[in-house]
Amino acid sequence: MLSLPYPFDRGYMQLALVAAVAVGASAPLIGAFLVQKRLSLMGDGIGHLAFAGVAAGLLLGVWPVAAALVVAVTGAVGIERLRSRGRASGDLALALFFYSGIAAGVVMVGASGGLDASVLSYLFGSILTVSPADAWTVVGLGAAIVVIMAVLGRALFAVVLDEESARVAGLPVEALNTVLAALAAIAIVGAMRVVGLLLVAALMVLPVATSQLVAGSFRAAVAVAMAVGMASCVVGLGIARVWALPPGGTIVLTAAAVFAVTSLVADRLLHRAGKAPGRTVVPGSHLR
Repeated sequence: MLSLPYPFDRGYMQLALVAAVAVGASAPLIGAFLVQKRLSLMGDGIGHLAFAGVAAGLLLGVWPVAAALVVAVTGAVGIERLRSRGRASGDLALALFFYSGIAAGVVMVGASGGLDASVLSYLFGSILTVSPADAWTVVGLGAAIVVIMAVLGRALFAVVLDEESARVAGLPVEALNTVLAALAAIAIVGAMRVVGLLLVAALMVLPVATSQLVAGSFRAAVAVAMAVGMASCVVGLGIARVWALPPGGTIVLTAAAVFAVTSLVADRLLHRAGKAPGRTVVPGSHLR
């Protein structure tokens, strides 16, 4: 056990801190591209598919994280295929998988004996009970996301900014969209033990919303979003330990508070500069 100050002085808090930092970096990284693509709710849809995977794992007696990863990635690719081939709009494709996933999860949870502590830990997060294996699994998934995004980030940005222009430039648009969808699923499965499947989408979107208030380019927005995500996870986890609060919800509320404070400060600065308050970022406008 490392020698860290309170509230991270215990071994379980240090494991939670490792997992939280990994999720705080990787979830907003993917979220920045989803928000730019106007698919902010994709995290919710894939989260419900992951819930079906968790339920399937518990029913079949296999590791729920592995089952959730398979189901979430498969579903994310399916959502992207429906959207890209014009068989359903983005929001309709999400709705189809959203409701199917939650219904399948409910049925399988019922078949396996109903809700118990293990199911609830995936729905609402249970970061304080993560094992070393769980923590390093989260770190491994987060590291994979960061590495892949470092390699494909420029091409992915070209696609989310303007698919037609990217296609004319010779980029494999469908393949890149599929990769982004799969990475979103991986990020969600990695984050479900930290904030829970019901809250994971918030951690993908709120830090990005904050970064858009202060960043002048997409690269800067991604960096700020990752910083806000990690800081929210660390601060939220510490607050949860000090006041004995649920860590997942506390982390998300911390990210929401950061957005609220940043929004107020940005509005005041814009007002003093003689500009209209409430600046928002339109995808493709100044984040280039």
